[in-house]
Amino acid sequence: MTSPNPGAFAREPAFRHDQSPRTAVLYCNLGTPDAPDAAHVRRYLREFLSDRRVVEIPRLLWLVILHGVILRVRPARSAAKYASIWTPEGSPLKVWTEKQAKLLQGWLGQRGHRVQVRYAMRYGSQSIASQLDALKTEGTTRVLILPAYPQYSATTTASLFDAVYAWAARVRRLPELRFVNHYHDDSGHIKALAAGIRRHWKEHGRSERLVMSFHGVPERTLHLGDPYHCECLKTARLLAADLGLQNQHYQVTFQSRLGRAKWLQPYTEPTLVALARSGVTSVDVVCPGFTSDCLETLEEIGIEAREAFLNAGGKVFQYIGCLNDDPLWITALCELTERHLSGWPTQAAPDPDELATRRQVALARGAQE
Repeated sequence: MTSPNPGAFAREPAFRHDQSPRTAVLYCNLGTPDAPDAAHVRRYLREFLSDRRVVEIPRLLWLVILHGVILRVRPARSAAKYASIWTPEGSPLKVWTEKQAKLLQGWLGQRGHRVQVRYAMRYGSQSIASQLDALKTEGTTRVLILPAYPQYSATTTASLFDAVYAWAARVRRLPELRFVNHYHDDSGHIKALAAGIRRHWKEHGRSERLVMSFHGVPERTLHLGDPYHCECLKTARLLAADLGLQNQHYQVTFQSRLGRAKWLQPYTEPTLVALARSGVTSVDVVCPGFTSDCLETLEEIGIEAREAFLNAGGKVFQYIGCLNDDPLWITALCELTERHLSGWPTQAAPDPDELATRRQVALARGAQE
C-alpha cells in the first residue's frame, strides 16, 4: 500500500510542546445566503442543491435541471422571501445560531468546563472546514460535532458529517472527533418545546388545533431506511404527551416540498387549507424540527401558510416561534453537550494563585498538627 502524497495534506500549525490539549464544540446549522439578493441566493442555492445528499436523482439529469432551470428562476424569487424576514443583524438563522453558540459556551463555563464553542454552517459562509481549521490553529485536540438538527436525516445530519470527513481527509494530524447524531427524544429538548408552547398559550390563548410542522424530505428516503420520519413522529408524540394533548387536538405535517416527487405527507399548507374548510377557525403552528427561526418558519409558515389558512376561511392563525435563545433550550443543549463530552478533560484548571493559597493553607494545617 502506497502512502498518501504529502502534498495532498494541508500544512499543520506549528507544534508547541508546552501547549495544553484543548476541547471544542462545533455547533452546526444548515446555512444561509449572506444577503437577500439574487446573486447571493444563487451562490447559496448552487452549493446547497449540488449536494448529493440533498438531491438523490441521477447526477447528470439533476445538473441540467439545476443550472438550466432552477438557478435561472429561483434565486430572484427566493431573494424576495429572504428580504421579507431579514433583520438589521442579518439572516435570522445566522443570528440565532451564533447566539446559541455563545450562550452554550457561557452555560458550559458556568458549570466549570473550559471548552471553546464555535458555530459553523454546512453551506455558505462560516463553513465547517474553515471553523475546524481555526480550531486546529488554536491548538484544539478534541472536537464534538453538534448539529442544530434534533432529528437525524441523511439530507442534513449525514451531509454535515460528510463535510467534517472531507475536511479530515486533507488533514495530517487529526483531532479526536465525536458526533451527536440526534436528540429528537431528549427530555430537556421536549420540555423546552412544551414550555414555549404553554407560554404562548398563556399570553395569546390556545387555538382549536395545534399543527406540528416538520421540514419535508422525499418519501423514498423513508423506504430506503432514513429514520427521519419516525423521529419526527416520536418528537411530536412526546411533545403532545408533555402538553397533555389527545390525538384529535394536534396534527403532524411536513413542509418545504421541492419538485414533483412524492414527499412525506401530509403536506402542511394543504392540511391547513383543509382544516379551515372543514370548520376549524383557529390554529397554532409550531416547528419542532427547527431550533432557530429561519426562512422556512418565518416566511413559509408565518406568511405563506398564514395567508393560505385565512384565505380558506380560517379566522385565527398563530405561529409559535422556535426555541432560539430560550433559557430552557440552552440549558437542555448544555446538558446534552455535557453528556457527549463525558470522559474528555474539560474541567477548567484552578487559578495558579488559588493553588498557591491552597498549598499554604495545607502546610499551615500540617504544622499545627
